[in-house]
Amino acid sequence: MRLRSTTLAAALALACTGLDAMPAQAADKPDAAALRETANALFAPVPQKIDQVRGQAITAAQVELGKSLWFEPRLSRSHVLSCNTCHNIATGGADNVPTSIGHGWQKGPRNSPTVLNAVLNIAQFWDGRAEDLKEQAKGPVQASVEMNNTPERVEATLRSIPAYVEAFRKAFPGEREPVNFENMARALEAFETTLVTPDSRFDQFLAGKDSLDASELRGLSLFIDKGCASCHFGPNVGGQAYYPFGVVARPGAEVLPAGDKGRFAVTQTASDEYVFRAAPLRNVELTAPYFHSGQVWELGQAVAIMGSSQLGHELDASEVEAITRFLKTLTGRQPQVANPVLPPSTSTTPRPE
Repeated sequence: MRLRSTTLAAALALACTGLDAMPAQAADKPDAAALRETANALFAPVPQKIDQVRGQAITAAQVELGKSLWFEPRLSRSHVLSCNTCHNIATGGADNVPTSIGHGWQKGPRNSPTVLNAVLNIAQFWDGRAEDLKEQAKGPVQASVEMNNTPERVEATLRSIPAYVEAFRKAFPGEREPVNFENMARALEAFETTLVTPDSRFDQFLAGKDSLDASELRGLSLFIDKGCASCHFGPNVGGQAYYPFGVVARPGAEVLPAGDKGRFAVTQTASDEYVFRAAPLRNVELTAPYFHSGQVWELGQAVAIMGSSQLGHELDASEVEAITRFLKTLTGRQPQVANPVLPPSTSTTPRPE
């Protein structure tokens, strides 16, 4: 679902030069047809369904197992936290607090990114340290500040519950010992591929429908013209590349904590200090607070900060309002996920700690 290199190059050229290729229009009344053409070069609709990852087909049995594991608090050492705790599907795929609460009521270091449409991102986490959702799923389970568990303890837990043993057998047939940590991550990934949000009003606009009003069209025009789309492009309107936070002017320490150097922790390369993956903006109205620090609660304020810090534009109130209105058209059809009934523990299930 990533843009082809030739398409991406053309799209970025358009984004960097604004709407020069479009017929001249009044700033508050963009040409919808020309704007749609430009937008289709820069973005893409969220797909209705993801059928495979890494060339491997996703099966219904894997998705069903992954759904149970998504809500399974026994993946955590305390038997209190599940994946859904920090990535609540009912609240935009995030937890709507500055930083998540983990094992022993510890606070995590960064704001929890949304899981919705995460399969469309180039990599996972703010610093891109996980190549895909399978690798990402392993991290929080083991992180001491999050679920604080170990692969061995997770496997012992799952193997102690007959219903899970059977579910793993169905999801990964032919394997000698299908109940393992790697397959736990694969099942979670399979479920997460179903958490896409197609059919937003913006997607309808890309498809040719007049689904945006004049203010939202102006917001889209400004989003491209001011340069936002040079970082926030592709089907997820972001999540495709890494950029320094504060290209023009570094924001204050509350928004950009000095101690969190972003991708530098992954690459140990000086040029990656304070570099983060561009946030995907799909469903962004649902995922406050914003930025990796989680210190900005208003979407309009986040837009204004991005304008000044990244682009060198002091956006006026009407521009901030228009861009914010456009961003709200990125909210798609939310996943409808019924809470599963989880199988009971047995006498051999490791007890909570």
